[in-house]
Amino acid sequence: MSDPVIPAHGKIAYLTGEYPKVSHTFIQREIASLRAHGAEVLTCTVRRANPKDVVDDQLEEQANTFCILDAARAPQRLFGAHLSALKNAPGRWFSALRLAFRTRQPGLKALLYQMFYFAEAGVLARHLKSEGAVHLHNHFANSSGTVAMLTSEISGIPFSFTEHGPAIFFEPERWRIDEKVARAKYVVSISHFCRSQLMLFSDQSHWSKISIVHCGVLPDNYGRKPRDHFGKRILFVGRLDAVKGGPFLLEAFAAIKDKHPDATMTIVGDGVARGALEAQAKSLGVAETVTFAGYKTQAEVADLLEEADMLVLPSFAEGVPVVLMEAMASHIPVIGSRVAGISELVEDGVSGFLTQPGDVPTLTARLDQLLSDPALCQRMGQVGRRTVVDQYDIHKEAGWLLQVLRGAARDGQLRPDEDLA
Repeated sequence: MSDPVIPAHGKIAYLTGEYPKVSHTFIQREIASLRAHGAEVLTCTVRRANPKDVVDDQLEEQANTFCILDAARAPQRLFGAHLSALKNAPGRWFSALRLAFRTRQPGLKALLYQMFYFAEAGVLARHLKSEGAVHLHNHFANSSGTVAMLTSEISGIPFSFTEHGPAIFFEPERWRIDEKVARAKYVVSISHFCRSQLMLFSDQSHWSKISIVHCGVLPDNYGRKPRDHFGKRILFVGRLDAVKGGPFLLEAFAAIKDKHPDATMTIVGDGVARGALEAQAKSLGVAETVTFAGYKTQAEVADLLEEADMLVLPSFAEGVPVVLMEAMASHIPVIGSRVAGISELVEDGVSGFLTQPGDVPTLTARLDQLLSDPALCQRMGQVGRRTVVDQYDIHKEAGWLLQVLRGAARDGQLRPDEDLA
């Protein structure tokens, strides 16, 4: 076993591309759980999230504790950081500059972006040095992953990253997954599927550093009320974008309305497709029973899950959606797509149903099956709850992640059998 990369009391820096983005609340949970395990975590973000993506006052308050790089808005700090790096470690600075140039994509625009990532890396490197950070961990291997890689080269501080997918696997060469896996001290994937894709796009000599650490939830925050009423309430939670399969969900819902006229559906989220979906609901004649609720806070989503009888997420592409874990922790069945790592979370016919993306007839049949059988919903909800408690408890996952980052995880990257709580 190699020496731990992080001493027992070493400070871990956490980097995100945008915070506090509504879709990244799982990062906040992970940081809080790492701190509960005794880790000292320094939080950083490349930029503050767009105000339209911030719906939770608690997350907004936490964002004030993040170091926000935003290099373009602070040129004096930017130049000072790079001058300091040139003075103290010129070899590393020029090595990082060469790395940025070598890993760029063709074209002037790509070069400009890469130089901006390099500029941000200099600011972050100086901040990490001043704060005494001994390791840098980043979520997602795209632009913030590039900043993390270049920061590591400038500062000499080792880095790791968690990859979720699936979007980055559509353009692995653009984001140089091969280079990032090769240079990272550790690489974390959220599922076996994600791990396999990282292996596909990296050299075999680096596969041994790829570990699986699940995203997770706090199970005690869900399933707080007894389920003594079945109201045929369907819930969708996600951004309103083509990738989430919203049009097919509306088609399936319209197809079961004659048999289940008392069924209702709440769509939580917002995005570019909202107007089209609202128009589709009207044209299908279901607008009166479909509520477009917009973005909701974590607490509001938890409350909606308490009232729902099932959650449906018919996406074309996903990693392992945290909202499915939240629904399962709330004792309700889920219907998801048979894509990426979802089948590692949802056991078809046991804790919910899996359908092929875009398969409206099967989605319709599965909705009908659940709406017609409250006892089945209850059984599936119980199994789903056990699955989340056993395998997707964020406190346990953070304990395992901390072992990975400190170099104390076992070789082979398979998950440990013991309870790390």
